[in-house]
Amino acid sequence: MNQPPATLRVLLPLPLADAYDYLPLAGQKLQPGTVVDVPFGSKQMIGVVWGKGTSNLPLSKLRHITGTVDLPPLPETTRNFVDWVAQYTVTPPGAVLKMAFGSMRLLKPKKNDDFSCPPPKPNHHQPHLTDDQKKAADALVQKVRDEAYSVTLLDGVTGSGKTEVFCEAIAECFRQGKQALVLLPEIAMTAALLDRFAARFGVQPTQWHSELTEKQRRINWHAIMRGESKFILGARSALFLAYPNLGLIVVDEEHEAAYKQEEGVIYHGRDMAVVRAHLGNIPLVLSSATPSLETMFNVQQKKYDHVVLHERFGKAAMPKIELVDLRKYKMTAQNFISPPLFEALQKTIADKQQAMLFLNRRGYAPLTLCRACGHRLACPNCTSWMIEHKQSGRLHCHHCNFSMRLPDKCPTCGAEGRFAACGPGVERVAEEMKARMPDIRFAIMASDTLDGPKAAQALVNQMANQELDLLIGTQIMAKGYHFPRLTLVGVVDADLGLAGGDPRAAERTFQLLQQVSGRSGRGEDAGRVLLQTTAPDHPVMKALLKGDRDSFMAAELKEREAYHLPPAWRLASITVSGADKNHVIRLAEQIAAAAPQNQKLRILGPAPAPFAMLRGRYRHRLLVQAPRNINLSASIRQWLGGAKIPRSLRIMVDIDPYSFL
Repeated sequence: MNQPPATLRVLLPLPLADAYDYLPLAGQKLQPGTVVDVPFGSKQMIGVVWGKGTSNLPLSKLRHITGTVDLPPLPETTRNFVDWVAQYTVTPPGAVLKMAFGSMRLLKPKKNDDFSCPPPKPNHHQPHLTDDQKKAADALVQKVRDEAYSVTLLDGVTGSGKTEVFCEAIAECFRQGKQALVLLPEIAMTAALLDRFAARFGVQPTQWHSELTEKQRRINWHAIMRGESKFILGARSALFLAYPNLGLIVVDEEHEAAYKQEEGVIYHGRDMAVVRAHLGNIPLVLSSATPSLETMFNVQQKKYDHVVLHERFGKAAMPKIELVDLRKYKMTAQNFISPPLFEALQKTIADKQQAMLFLNRRGYAPLTLCRACGHRLACPNCTSWMIEHKQSGRLHCHHCNFSMRLPDKCPTCGAEGRFAACGPGVERVAEEMKARMPDIRFAIMASDTLDGPKAAQALVNQMANQELDLLIGTQIMAKGYHFPRLTLVGVVDADLGLAGGDPRAAERTFQLLQQVSGRSGRGEDAGRVLLQTTAPDHPVMKALLKGDRDSFMAAELKEREAYHLPPAWRLASITVSGADKNHVIRLAEQIAAAAPQNQKLRILGPAPAPFAMLRGRYRHRLLVQAPRNINLSASIRQWLGGAKIPRSLRIMVDIDPYSFL
């Protein structure tokens, strides 16, 4: 008797519940990981053989794999990573596989694609390291030599040379002939690091981020998957690419919230990097001057190793931080720069040095209201105010990208010419500086004023060439830039991030202000930082003034423990959204009623999300708290498994949420 053909599970890069069973063609012997062409509905699709078939369907109802695709097999570690992320994030595995593919258009190369990828040179230019740096570098190099899983926090003050230190570990990875991946939180940082890496290793790394052209993404994807590219620099999505021989991962600025993806597959890049390193049995380096509370907690729990750089490189000293109590100064409604900060700016620029004004708010003004009746111009699609952008002459919503021109009349009372801009954005601060110092040479640095990494690098070059006196911008300025002549940083509103009820508000504000303060005094001249605040007694301000990060973090952790919040506890959010408010509320209540009867789980809600409407959809949310020893993902997967979800509604699960909006 003839043996019946063995069926194979094929995972498609689609948000489907599971893989599908197919029959191999006669004579085909396909191993797990093989990239194949299969019929799906009326189309042909590319998928990956995931293992042996599991279906009980009769063979007559199964379709045949059409053929194989000329690509290396997807490595076992990558397949395990896809499965792990899908289970953890409560997401269909095909949606995670899609991230590994990048795009279906990338899979088949074209004739004019150039895959030439010169190898990096580990010893091309080895910088002189201080004793402190050498000790840290030796520890990281040894981790690479051990060829085993480990996580090490590289914890160094701003300007201490963390990049040079982890480059020594990367060099050791290259000596072993393996691939090294460096993750960055922001694309704008890419250009600043490319030249540094090229100087160190003789070649620029292969890039992976959304600003690349489709052709360049296709070339890079194939070079990485075929193992021809040894050095990869990318955004969080680079973590999911199919590396045949990955030997090291570095997560730079590991504390950054930008590592969290909030849509589609919802995950945190830093946390998934830990998983990827564990599955691949390779070392991971987390680098930061202001480590996250989660990372510090894992250091305390002895799960992560800790390497510290205590001092800045060379002659540079840490800047002096001063608080400016705004309650002591009478300032007009049009002025946002206090007398002490303005005097410091004047002196700095008179001394031929450079300054930076930081305000984490894009545009001209965060609110526009009618002075006749008090009506506030709001987004029609979101629970948010419209932000005025004077440079574009329009009002914008930063959540759904809706924009409009300023109305001639108030839509509530009909008054003409009575709209007033309230509060400052970076454009308004720039307007004030131009009015008070007409000859000042300045530029605005914000995500909506920079068109990609090249524009960011152009501004960096202007600062380096001393073509600018003043840089005014948002948090994009706080990310790793080195301006030797910049000796003054002024924070226009140091209290901005502390409001709003976000459990991470104090931690984030401390990190951001510490990072932006670190831009000052990185050369030979002493640096100075002025923080304008109305709450000088707040624990964040006191910690910054004293330079006492560890005590602040210990107090913050104690408070999180008291309220059963991460990292001491686990947290997840379940958000129901839809166009019909009543349907959203009804489904959210049904989900709450079906919650597992586990006394260790604490269910909060449902209640309207802080942004009760986003992009035209109403949103209700439940929060789930659990001790760290509970498998929260499995509990939620089982909980929602039986839910009947109408097509008009969506459920979004966020394990370990970072944004509470």
